[in-house]
Order: sequence, then structure tokens, then C-alpha cells
Amino acid sequence: MPIILLWLLSILFVSPIASQPSPSPSPSPHGYLINCGSKIDVEQDGLTYLRDEGYTTTGNITTIKRKDILPILTTLRYFPYGPGKHCYELPVIKGGKFLIRTTYFYGGFDGGNEPPLFDQIIDGTTWTKVNTTEDYKNGLSSYYEIIVIANAKTLDVCLASNENTKAKASSFISSLEVMNLDPSLYNSTDFSKYGLITIARTNFAAEGGIIRFPDDPFNRYWQPFNDKNPTVQAHTKITSSEFWNKPPTNVFHSGSTMSRGKNLTLHWPPFSLPSNRYYVALYFQDNRNTSPYSWRVFTVLIGGKTFYQDLNVSTKGVTVYGTQWPLSGETEIILSPRSDMPVGPTINAGEIYQILPLAGTTHGRDAMALQILKESLKNPPDDWNGDPCLPKGHPWFGIRCYEGDQVRVISLNLTGLSLIGTLPKEMARLTALKELKLSINKLTGPIPDLSPLKALEILLFEMNVSPFKWSSPIFFFIQQNQ
Repeated sequence: MPIILLWLLSILFVSPIASQPSPSPSPSPHGYLINCGSKIDVEQDGLTYLRDEGYTTTGNITTIKRKDILPILTTLRYFPYGPGKHCYELPVIKGGKFLIRTTYFYGGFDGGNEPPLFDQIIDGTTWTKVNTTEDYKNGLSSYYEIIVIANAKTLDVCLASNENTKAKASSFISSLEVMNLDPSLYNSTDFSKYGLITIARTNFAAEGGIIRFPDDPFNRYWQPFNDKNPTVQAHTKITSSEFWNKPPTNVFHSGSTMSRGKNLTLHWPPFSLPSNRYYVALYFQDNRNTSPYSWRVFTVLIGGKTFYQDLNVSTKGVTVYGTQWPLSGETEIILSPRSDMPVGPTINAGEIYQILPLAGTTHGRDAMALQILKESLKNPPDDWNGDPCLPKGHPWFGIRCYEGDQVRVISLNLTGLSLIGTLPKEMARLTALKELKLSINKLTGPIPDLSPLKALEILLFEMNVSPFKWSSPIFFFIQQNQ
């Protein structure tokens, strides 16, 4: 079942920019930075955000006429209310690992006062419900992140209406970022079955803004987190590559700590979590100058349960993580020092991700056949994007599917759509089809050999502009339900 996370952390993107000079462009992180709805490439924070032409074929674009927001928030692409999903399709390397970030700033683009609610989809899985209402009331944009691997040569990020989408409301998106991650990052997760939804990525006791690219080569956002705990500053330089998941070295410049013999208690993340299992990674370093005594031993407890017993933290630093840690509601982290320690515990950074079971994909043979059919039509349905069958409730228009051990297409009904084009021979790959209805269109050319479609019960081709011709003899034509 899809895991729904109603909201994530927000980033304040609203700031005066008119009097500030634009920074010089610098190399971008590996991947895609897309400024949705823009007709031109845009420079922001030294990075180049590309116009979205070529990555999606549907929707409309508009401009938010405000001078107090950052450049990538001044344009957006929106998709009219209705069934089906609307997707960005990005060429990627199959098997690659990616961090996907979507950013939303409503700006009243549709003349309303309240942002629409809608679903966000990654390939065949509902990723989360997009709800930016509270952020928008507070002058904030909203962003969502997920880490997945690519199961094909394309990665599809889609938006779709859901049961909470008001009639005539349009889903929208301001920017889309897809960053290549090193294969070693978070590799204790089985990404063939799960994705990781970002809940929090934090730099403890930090002063200043978000740490991101170029300090983090993967453009992860590390948010500052300050509470009433004492803070320390690092006196020893470290190498990021020595840490699991390669956090940027800047997150080790500061840390939260506590006096000798006392527990260090953190209420983090600073909001309630839905009951689920989470990937948790914590990063530590002894901030003192290197010496034979520069180490600390303490036990890490999360939610009252031992996460790691007698952790030894030196100036070289250490990472501890849990791949399926149960969390619910308010989260309390306690670092309890060993009784003989001359100094208290310390922590520098942490990450929490919600485990998202993936819904899988449509059977590869069926998906390929439908993609070839789409390419053979001059005017395929607008929502023929992303996975043909999944997620459940968001199949392509005219398609019904069976969701068993394998997700197969069992019905293709494109009657009366005035489709122009031909039928490819790959139609014969749809071997689970029970009905194929293509009447009242403008299809021409030969009908391919459909004899492999042994499950077919209904086959309708009448009332096309030019009569079809069978490309080879077949052993049935129309067999009504019996």
C-alpha cells in the first residue's frame, strides 16, 4: 500500500532579490535541474535551471508576476483537472540511483486563494499527496524528496488528481530536480522494493542557512537545527568520504553536546511522524584536537529503545544507521554517556527517511507494446505518460489492467477518439488482452497478426476511415462473451 506523507519540511524561498547581483554560474550537480513552465534557462544560486520543453508534452505554462520571489518560482506548469496523470519523462541510466526533488509555489496562478491538492507519482508508485496550503499561507514554497533507482531507461515523475482535488482545480509544479547519487549511498536499502521519502536532513547546532551544492555534491539540503542544548565547534578537519552516505564536511563544523555525565536529549525531527518504519542515519565526530584522549563513548537511544550500544566517537568521526526503525508521533533521541567518560556526548548531523514500498511496474512486454503503439499514433491520448497501469487508480486512458503476480493489460478501449496512425506488429505482445476496441477512429494500414492473443474475447475495428487489411490470416475475428 502506498505510504502517504501529508507534508514535509519547507524552505523559505521568498526574499528580496531585485538589488542583489546574480552569482556567476558554476558547474551543476550531475542530473537535471528543470524550471517548470519557463521558456528560457534561468540562473539561480550559481546553478542553471533548464526550461522544461522536451521533458513533458502536456499542460499549460504561466508566470507569477511578483518581484519578491526567487527566479525558479516565477513560472510553473499546470495540468487541467480530470482523470489520468501528467508526467515528466527523463532519460536516465537504468539501475542508477537518484534523488528527486519537486518544488511548489502556488502564487494564486489560477485566481484562487488556496492551493489545489493532488497526488505525486514516481514511475508506478504514488509517492505522496501534495498539500502546500499551510506553507503558502506563511509565504513559503514547499519541496518534497524521494530516493529511488531507475528500473528503465526513463524516470517518470507525474502529477494526478485525487479524491481531495476540487473540481476544476489544476495540479501544478514549479521546479523538478533529479540528481545522480553515488551507488554507495544508502545502499543498505533494497531499492528494488523500496524508495526513501525524505523526512529530515539536519545539521545540528548550525548557524546560517541550508548546506547544499557545491558543499554537498549531490545537492542534498541540510537544514539547520537549534535547540537549548549547548553547542561545540570543531577543531579537527575530516574527510567526508570516510563517512557512510558521504555527508558534506560542513555539517561537522558544529554540533550539539551536553556536560560530563549528563544525557543529551533531542526532540527531532520537530514534528509528529506517522506510524511507520524509517531509515535513520546519525553522524558524529569528537570536536576536540586530536590526542590519545579525543574520544567519547555513549549509547544512542531512539524512542526509548537502544539504537547503538557504547558508540565510540573519535576525531575521525563515525556513522550509525538503522534501515527499518519503527517510529511514531514525537521522536526523542537520547545520547547517554558511559559513566567513566570525562566529556559528554555530541552529535553533528542526522537523516530520517520514510520507507516507501514500491508498487512495481506494468509487465515489461505490455508496457513496451503500448509505448510503440503510442509512437505510431499522431494524436495519442494526452495522459499516455508514465506507467500504463500503475499506480492503481491512475492507468492510461482506455486501459484496464489485472494486478496479480504480474500487472497485465486486459482491455484496450480507444473507441471514438479520432486516432490517426497505424497499428504496430507489437500489438501481438499484449497476450493478456480480453478486449480490443478501436472503432470510430482514423486508423489505416494493415492489421497485424493478432493470433498470439489467445485470451481475446472482443475485437472491434469497424468505422475507421480507410478499411483495414489483415497482414496475415488469423483464426478468429469477433468472439462475443459467452
